[in-house]
Amino acid sequence: MPLGDDELVVLRLMAEGQTVEAVARRLDVSERTVRRKARAACEAAGVDTTVEAIVWAVRRRLI
Repeated sequence: MPLGDDELVVLRLMAEGQTVEAVARRLDVSERTVRRKARAACEAAGVDTTVEAIVWAVRRRLI
């Protein structure tokens, strides 16, 4: 499953060091939504953690 734009935005903001709470405020969504999108990104990348998903996306120049 490819990463969607929403998942990429969440990963990019988290890669910049923003917390789940800060990302939620910035995107005007709930913290639960941010966590769900981060989890979806992990599943799409085939990794276990958000950090691994960020590294995966950076290596592929997606973010």
